[in-house]
Amino acid sequence: MTAAPFTGIGTADDPWVLKTPSLGSEILMHRDEDHDPPVLVCTVGTTVLHYDLRIIEDLHAMLKEKGDWVQLGNADEQKPAAEGTVEAWARSSDNPIGGWYGLKKVSGGG
Repeated sequence: MTAAPFTGIGTADDPWVLKTPSLGSEILMHRDEDHDPPVLVCTVGTTVLHYDLRIIEDLHAMLKEKGDWVQLGNADEQKPAAEGTVEAWARSSDNPIGGWYGLKKVSGGG
């Protein structure tokens, strides 16, 4: 049996804890359904990012449709995302919301 890829239940008090691909950093994520609009909150160090909460269900549907592995992607927001990646899909005008799931950055370090 393999370990779960993340821990937590996705609430502010018990966020999902994921590792970056290099395993060098943690990413904390939780749902905030009381926010207007509802968001997925992603915290990396001191940076807090919000994503439209619909991304969870929309991404699940896209992955089921693809029926295979889809690379995540990791381009800076100012650079193009590699074709065929989750990142490219999340920025595409062809996705269910017609563009970026990312919302305004809330805070940042440095």
